[in-house]
Amino acid sequence: MKILKKITSVLLLSTIAYSSDVYISDITKVPELKMKGTKLSFKEIEGYQNYQIVATHFRKDKNELRYVLANPIAYNALREKKKIMPDGSKIVKIGWTVNDMSTFPTALEANEIQRVEYMIKDKTKASESDGWGYARFIKKNGNYESWQGDTKSCVACHSIVSKNDAIFTEFQKMF
Repeated sequence: MKILKKITSVLLLSTIAYSSDVYISDITKVPELKMKGTKLSFKEIEGYQNYQIVATHFRKDKNELRYVLANPIAYNALREKKKIMPDGSKIVKIGWTVNDMSTFPTALEANEIQRVEYMIKDKTKASESDGWGYARFIKKNGNYESWQGDTKSCVACHSIVSKNDAIFTEFQKMF
């Protein structure tokens, strides 16, 4: 009986692991793109679809819904309200256009991804901006391309919240 339980457990775990690998590898592939003027690439955040949501925002000026995701390092730091984020923190913003929701006319819903942006805390890659590196990838005609702007504008904008370690987002509790 014990052997049967062990074999069943091993088979179950193997199936789950195989299924997870197949599923995760299908959804986490990102294009080979590098951000102009930095050492950052889209591959830096490969697997970001599995990060946890920490907040949502609506940018009125861009008419864009943004989901803010964090890797486990950043998620824990944001949840614990740390003033300084640890190296390895990755925060991803996904910007979506919005449409009226066809099934619920007084609501809006996410329509198409417009951009994927991220910031990563890594003092070796971003020493000129208090340790944060910034990257933006724009989606055009169904494909992503590197944003051609200068990330100095990212640094300047995020300096507005320097007392929050350059982070606009606060952790939004769900309970």
